[in-house]
Amino acid sequence: MPVLIADVVDAPLDLQAHLDAVEDARQGATASFVGAVRNHDPQIDGEVTHLDYSAHPSASETMAHIASDVAARLDPDGVARIAVTHRVGRLGVGDIAIVAAVSSPHRALAFALCNELVEEVKRSLPIWKHQHNTDGDDVWSGLT
Repeated sequence: MPVLIADVVDAPLDLQAHLDAVEDARQGATASFVGAVRNHDPQIDGEVTHLDYSAHPSASETMAHIASDVAARLDPDGVARIAVTHRVGRLGVGDIAIVAAVSSPHRALAFALCNELVEEVKRSLPIWKHQHNTDGDDVWSGLT
């Protein structure tokens, strides 16, 4: 199973580049996920103005391990193709924070891999989010 893109970058993300990376004539299904900064946090009062994402220096290497591990668990035959990137730096409302794309011969595997990939990135990638609100409040998350 080729992991074609697995990275953490400080530049805008491009869904089409991820879709292009996993395209293959042998694949019949492609699942993707785009996570964007929203204007609110349901657990905190106030409107979000922006997020500052920071990452541990090993984040890109960790992303590659996450993608490989998810693939090994869910795609032991190695037929799927994976591309996933998380962005760091200052992101405004509507900016894309994470893109994942997975292609496989059938939709069930593509959906399962894409979902588990995003869940594992959220659980394990050493990235921290500093949320800023219009009222001047700020909140850190992902610090565990």
